[in-house]
Amino acid sequence: MLTDAEIAQMSPAQRRRLIRKLTKSLSDVAGSPEKRQRIRVLRLTVMIGAVLVLIPWIVYLGMTLPQRHTAPHWDLTWVGFDVMLLVSFAGTAAFGLLRRQLLVVSAVATGVLLICDAWFDVTTAGPDGRWLSIASALLVELPVAALALNTALRLLRLQAERMWLMPPARHLWQVPLQLEDAQPSDAQRADAAAEPRADGLAPA
Repeated sequence: MLTDAEIAQMSPAQRRRLIRKLTKSLSDVAGSPEKRQRIRVLRLTVMIGAVLVLIPWIVYLGMTLPQRHTAPHWDLTWVGFDVMLLVSFAGTAAFGLLRRQLLVVSAVATGVLLICDAWFDVTTAGPDGRWLSIASALLVELPVAALALNTALRLLRLQAERMWLMPPARHLWQVPLQLEDAQPSDAQRADAAAEPRADGLAPA
């Protein structure tokens, strides 16, 4: 049994290895490695396929769509969008009050919806309301979106730092998923990148 004093003497790399040993096996919660690999391949195929399809689709739309179009159900479109925004705000507030991990997902959704709201407000505004839409986007929607996205990123960083997955100066995008089927060399490189050098200097 490790004592508090022994744990206090452990390096960040040793703490990460201890945490990995104490976590429940991924096979116990997510099935066999073969099943996980099939799911991973399927989901990555969908995402990469969407990227490959969207590139020519965007070019096609840019060349063929008219500048003006009379849209049916205009009222339903915006009311429905604002209802989704309301649900997202409410979820973010509720998960924040309850301190639930789904706050990260809800905050990201809220931020993305607000960016979409600002975009469509500005691009669909008529000449009389264009400046009001721009002001609303710059002063309200985009700042609140930045706050929501920063909330999610800050929570991810705090959790990663508390689990000894990253030093304070490390970028969040460099933190790997902690999965059993990760390459051992990846884990070793992550430990080496965070471990102080013998000369006392931070790793390059």
